Amino acid sequence: MTFDDFKTKTMKDQPEEKSDGKKAQGLGFLSSPWWYPAAVTLGVLCLGSLVTIVMLGMRVSQVSDLLKQQQANLTHQENILEGQSLARQQAEESSKESQRELKEMIETLARKLDEKSKELMELHHQNLNLQEALKRAANFSVPCPQDWIWHEENCYLFSSGPFNWEKSQENCLSLDAQLLKINSTGDLDFIRQAISHSSFPFWIGLSLRKPNYTWLWEDGSPLVPHLFRLQGAISQMYPSGTCAYIQRGAVFAENCILVAFSICQKKANLLPAQ
Repeated sequence: MTFDDFKTKTMKDQPEEKSDGKKAQGLGFLSSPWWYPAAVTLGVLCLGSLVTIVMLGMRVSQVSDLLKQQQANLTHQENILEGQSLARQQAEESSKESQRELKEMIETLARKLDEKSKELMELHHQNLNLQEALKRAANFSVPCPQDWIWHEENCYLFSSGPFNWEKSQENCLSLDAQLLKINSTGDLDFIRQAISHSSFPFWIGLSLRKPNYTWLWEDGSPLVPHLFRLQGAISQMYPSGTCAYIQRGAVFAENCILVAFSICQKKANLLPAQ
């Protein structure tokens, strides 16, 4: 064996020794007395971290559930507030409508009250006028005798039995009166109203007189034109005369000898009592 061979062999053997030395050194580390506590400590730390992570996860889950519940509560509260706001709005609209209707009712009542006040005022004035008229009437004597009807300036008496025109005229004269004379539409309306419930004819003081054969009243005054229209035997001249009677509101001409009821008329006593 030469020197070079020995050198080569020596150089080949050195790495193995070094490797064995390292291997021996590694095995020595595993057999070190502080490696086991370190591993236990590391395991405990890992377990603690795992437990911490699990607890954090559970806490995060709880917080998430709590947040969801709070969100649900907030949503519920928002729905309640929205419902309350809608109800309040509806109540306000209903209140406005009620106020409007109440205002209209008050205005209507005020208008009716004003109308009633005016009516009461008018009645009050009428009452005062009536009292004044009664006071004035107290200063007058009775205008018409008993059983006579008073109308404006005249008194009227409706006979209780039928007679011919001449006899009826005499009866009125005996009562200081005359047969009815119609001077106006007011007199005619009053007589028509007075006999409206009777179907009997009533002699009036209108007759056809000679020599001109003109219709005249007892006092000689002519018939007012267009006051009423005579019907029946207008131009017929009977031996006993042609006279006028009123029946159911119409005026007729007929023979004076026929019998009928009559209407007497005289002035009312409107002089102040002494």
